[in-house]
Amino acid sequence: MRTLVVGDIHSGVRALEQLMTKAKVTSNDHIIFLGDYVDAWSTAVETVDFLIQLQSEYTCTFIRGNHDELCRAWLVDQKENPQWLAHGGTATRNSYLNANRDKWDLHLKFYEDLKNYYLANDSRLYLHAGYTNLKGIDYEYFEQSFYWDRTLWELATALDPDLKPTDPKFPKRLTHYKEVFIGHTPLSKNEFVKPQKKANVWNVDTGAAFMGGLTMLDVETKEYWQSDPVHTFYPGERGRN
Repeated sequence: MRTLVVGDIHSGVRALEQLMTKAKVTSNDHIIFLGDYVDAWSTAVETVDFLIQLQSEYTCTFIRGNHDELCRAWLVDQKENPQWLAHGGTATRNSYLNANRDKWDLHLKFYEDLKNYYLANDSRLYLHAGYTNLKGIDYEYFEQSFYWDRTLWELATALDPDLKPTDPKFPKRLTHYKEVFIGHTPLSKNEFVKPQKKANVWNVDTGAAFMGGLTMLDVETKEYWQSDPVHTFYPGERGRN
């Protein structure tokens, strides 16, 4: 069984459908989605519908992203957050307003059931953004860090690439897990890019909300697949640009 990790989708269900075919995903695989399922392209409702359907056919783990939490908050009371609307939320709001209201409760349950992180038996950690506590996720003070923090990736990218985990200078925060897989911080907003590893942290957000593709990575072999640039599936739309 492969463990496949998927970066930030941002309502790009058409790219996800292509990616599932490219990677030849089967029911024997475990797919871990790193969050940010909505906000950017026009098919937010269709994206969440597709993910809900996947749960009945595949082994899936769904991680909570900051955009998912912002969308959930709006679905609860329709109180509009200007920051959310300016960063992809307008397309999501419009998608839900054009959908049957019967879907709202189903989707709310999906958002509420999302996990803040997933720690596998092989000591690989999956979460949307990061954590700040030097002792690891079990000691994190604020759960919002799991889907908002950017300092973990900033720390990893600032390290000397030759520094080994056994070196006393290696940051304690990164020593608790074999590997950490995140999204949240797009590797590029302007071009098609590959997933990147810094220290023992893999960033799989390859800019699907902007000009990049959607990425799926085999966590064991590090083989990866990418969709066409997601914006090409949505001609005439701006995404988060």
